[in-house]
Amino acid sequence: MSNGGADKKVAAGICGILLGALGIHKFVLGYQTEGLIMLLVSILSCGLIAPVMSIIGLVEGIIYLTKSDDEFVATYVSGKRGWF
Repeated sequence: MSNGGADKKVAAGICGILLGALGIHKFVLGYQTEGLIMLLVSILSCGLIAPVMSIIGLVEGIIYLTKSDDEFVATYVSGKRGWF
């Protein structure tokens, strides 16, 4: 499962589901800007907007895990699609 970035799929998916509000799944995929946005929104809002970030992370984690390896690589590794 190490075909050009597909090895990140499970790690990013699980991090998105469990740690979505912190944007860790974005950092796993190499999206520093998007990850920093999610992290700072969660922290600077004193946790008030963190549930929204959690839902975004949950949805993205599920999307990552339901895509085939080739589709995942084409969309998120090669295509550099940062959101959804």
